[in-house]
Amino acid sequence: MVKIVHASDFHFTGPYFQEHLWEEFKRQMDRIQPDILIVTGDITDDGYPHEYTIAQKYLESIPVEKLVVPGNHDARNVGYEAFEEFFGPRWRTWERDGVIILGGDSSEPDIDDGHIGRENYQLMEDVFHREGFKIFALHHHLLPIPGTGRERNIPVDAGDVLKIITDAGVNLVLSGHKHLPWIWRLEDTIFITAGTATTTRLKGRVNPSFIHIKVEGDGSTFAIEKVELPLEKVRTPLLGV
Repeated sequence: MVKIVHASDFHFTGPYFQEHLWEEFKRQMDRIQPDILIVTGDITDDGYPHEYTIAQKYLESIPVEKLVVPGNHDARNVGYEAFEEFFGPRWRTWERDGVIILGGDSSEPDIDDGHIGRENYQLMEDVFHREGFKIFALHHHLLPIPGTGRERNIPVDAGDVLKIITDAGVNLVLSGHKHLPWIWRLEDTIFITAGTATTTRLKGRVNPSFIHIKVEGDGSTFAIEKVELPLEKVRTPLLGV
């Protein structure tokens, strides 16, 4: 069995980050003992190198393999270059016991919109051509998320990417960005959007949360669980001062 934790939008350097939520997240990681932590972007607020230093320190405090992709906040201020300095390639793969994960960069410099890019389609096709339980991780959602307001940030080439995913029989697509957990099924692919795990930038009355995925055997059996984190002791940020 392969155990995966999918978390997103930590915003370690932002004013809404909550230290107690991070400590609770670490306790949950100790409980679950995942084989890999997938982080689908927005680990910083503005992509500056000093913010990446802070984000790296937080993430390194969890002794587990990680696959991290950048989000729109991470790509600000040439942050996509700092991302590679601290976390390695923006496109990378992970494979174990028949589970194949491809993490990709859907960010665009200094704007919130998403874009995968034709130059990455062949890589996706090559990785997902192999047999196994296939997972694609990116920051931007490929399908609209209810309850998140006007839709503006779906990748501009989402249609082409969706065709590659469905043609290749990708099992799960993991994303973040909207700070609201949600799940869709399109044909045989399940699309999972994680909420923010450690901030109070929440939609409505939802709690901070992350996703726990267990894949058993040949991948014919898997389970998806949303794990919520408590909101007590919230630190209110001082803004506009």
